[in-house]
Amino acid sequence: MKRTICAVITARASYARIKTALAAIRDHPDLTLRIVAAGSAVLERYGDIRGQMHSDGFEVAAWTNFIVEGENLVASVKSTGLGLIEMGTLLDRMAPDAVITVADRYETLATAVSAAYMNIPLVHVQGGEVTGSIDEKVRHAVTKLADLHFTATARAAERVVRLGEDPARVHVTGCPSIDLAALVARTPALDFDPMAKYGGVGAPLDLAKGYAVVLQHPVTTEYDICRRNVTETLHAVAGLDMPALWFWPNVDAGSDGTSKGIRAFREVHRPQNIRFFKNMAPEDFLRLLCNCRMLVGNSSVGIRECSFLGVPVVNVGSRQAGRERGGNVLDTDYAREGIASAMRRILDSPRPAPSTLYGDGTAGVRMAGLLASQPLVIEKKLPY
Repeated sequence: MKRTICAVITARASYARIKTALAAIRDHPDLTLRIVAAGSAVLERYGDIRGQMHSDGFEVAAWTNFIVEGENLVASVKSTGLGLIEMGTLLDRMAPDAVITVADRYETLATAVSAAYMNIPLVHVQGGEVTGSIDEKVRHAVTKLADLHFTATARAAERVVRLGEDPARVHVTGCPSIDLAALVARTPALDFDPMAKYGGVGAPLDLAKGYAVVLQHPVTTEYDICRRNVTETLHAVAGLDMPALWFWPNVDAGSDGTSKGIRAFREVHRPQNIRFFKNMAPEDFLRLLCNCRMLVGNSSVGIRECSFLGVPVVNVGSRQAGRERGGNVLDTDYAREGIASAMRRILDSPRPAPSTLYGDGTAGVRMAGLLASQPLVIEKKLPY
């Protein structure tokens, strides 16, 4: 009998991170895929991804919006609570054989708690990693709620086992976001004009002689200084003699401060080398990365996909502290002088060698195979 697998996608980044696994599950003869789009993934201001999913050949079985406006700590708590309510209803209606949740966001926690309390086997993707924010606590909490674990690296798998999980339930699959990067890397040419295709706001840019990509999210434990932090990066990038494509932050606590910092800087300084974008199809974004001179900011894209693609990264601040990284990353604090210095160093250095630290491009197929063949819940033997 086919197993019905419910994948819950709660953010644009989560979709890019799991897309190849969704395709492999959809195409597997022993699996049925049901997708739930939720949280910021269905909000226009953060790049509603339902249209993109449809274009990619995926049917969204259900969707729900449980994000409370405010982008502060209280809003995150309330959104998690509403997520529990909404996900409980959807999972009760679907009754899947297993639920997949990705990484470490508060929406991920709501999905995990809902599945666990409903006795639905939970599959956690990207557990066992360490980062410098509340995300690490959430990630480890989801690990303890999960029944099957798909980790990106061997070290992450070891950490999951040290958390007390059965080694038989922990599988090193690599990260499915690397699968997508591997596909794009086969034909990496920038075959579209990002301004013509996606619009954006700001000055027109000539990308022919090179450009930077910038993606800086708020850090939940630093939400009260997010505006100041992003302003430092804005000054550093505006002072760079190079075009920059800047992407909007995610919905975490502090996002309002980050967004206000970007808007205020844009209106006051009117930088002529920066154009701001809300969202982009994953393949198009990866093509931008393949052809850019560097990525600046604090996104895990710099640690994962850029490592595989050999793209140099200026990693700003604490958001990725403790995460395994390749030789493509330069770390700096939030001071504009340090950010600018790191960018100049990258421009004066050879491009780093690609790394397979986070996978070799086959994670999605591995995940689908494991979902079809492995016990979703390991039976525990009683001592009598």
